[in-house]
Amino acid sequence: MASTQYEPLPEIAADATAHRPDLLVMKFGGTSVADTEKIREVARRLVHARERGRRVVGVLSAMGDTTDELIRLAHEISTRPHPREYDMLISVGERISNALCAMAVHDMGHQAISLTGSQAGIVTDTAHGKAKIAEVRATRINDALDAGRIVLVAGFQGVSADSHDVTTLGRGGSDTTAVALAAALGGACEIFTDVEGVFTADPRVVPDALKLATVSYEEMLEMAATGARVMMARSIEIARRYGVALHVRASYNDSEGTRIAEEGDLVLEKAIVSGVTHDASEAKATIVAVPDSPGIAARVFRALADAGVNIDMIVQNVSANGTTDISFTLPKSDLAVAGPILDRLTAEIGASSVDLDDEVAKVSLVGAGMKSHPGVAADMFEALAEAGINIEIISTSSIRVSCVVRATEVERAVQAVHEKFRLFAEERADA
Repeated sequence: MASTQYEPLPEIAADATAHRPDLLVMKFGGTSVADTEKIREVARRLVHARERGRRVVGVLSAMGDTTDELIRLAHEISTRPHPREYDMLISVGERISNALCAMAVHDMGHQAISLTGSQAGIVTDTAHGKAKIAEVRATRINDALDAGRIVLVAGFQGVSADSHDVTTLGRGGSDTTAVALAAALGGACEIFTDVEGVFTADPRVVPDALKLATVSYEEMLEMAATGARVMMARSIEIARRYGVALHVRASYNDSEGTRIAEEGDLVLEKAIVSGVTHDASEAKATIVAVPDSPGIAARVFRALADAGVNIDMIVQNVSANGTTDISFTLPKSDLAVAGPILDRLTAEIGASSVDLDDEVAKVSLVGAGMKSHPGVAADMFEALAEAGINIEIISTSSIRVSCVVRATEVERAVQAVHEKFRLFAEERADA
């Protein structure tokens, strides 16, 4: 059975501030800062928090499709953009939105300063495009806060410790920046996005999905790792380690949103299941007729790991003739790297062939209540069977059950499982 793997965590500087209830990090995604009027609205939120006596740090993503446009330019000029220069280019968008927001704050009569990731003390490793935060040195931010300023930090970026080059943190990087800063500064973190919180399923797939008032770190980690796009798993893991209280809220209204914290700190609903997630970004690889020999699986997965390919679900099927088929899932974006490696290994280990399938998707059921309720997996499998949906791979953790199905059937799978567990708002209220 596979278990979800999470990103390494940053170290917080030794002089990091103790818990400060007046410190608030407010993160705004790309749709929340898509144009100048929305940036002014973000500035108004920051100023409002400052006027309530909070020490305020804002973390803004790039405006709308800015990053996509920069990526397009990079690939228009070069078929294989140099990693260092690529990071230099795509980190620009966050600097623009934060500088503009600082200008808006000034016009509202408050002091503000915008900082790059480097200036804010976000120190990373040297892996361009998917750097991991190694340390947060928040001295300059604290000095600005002590001076009464609102601090705007460019998300998604940092500086490498060894070469002092600009690095980017990869998908969900601004969330990671915000949570790491909240941990270093000792404050809470609000994530403002284009949805009103965390739902029992994607509302675009299940329109009657219920918005959850509270979710535990453990549940949110599994939901993020299995397809929920509200927050990335690496940022949740940092929050859990350092006890950062998270609040996911809509940027377009003042609704309460969803609070994420330790299970013991939340007044949780007594629900067995919290949500159904899905992920259509994965592919399936199968190495057919692998000879029965010790160490072959280690050889295969070590080669993939060394190439930076992330593996999720793994299953082995032993045939009557003594050979084994090894199937596993990986991101579709890693197929270009993994394909040649698997072709080479298939020949070297004497397997029959390797099949790559990018027409699959994953549906997952997540809930802390599974720990004490047997039969949850069986109910999920029954729901899929009743909908005529075949399961290709299964993996579990103590609070998650995941199934690989055909990509064309994943939305029906989400709807069937969601209905099976009575997760709709009106039914949950009557339960």
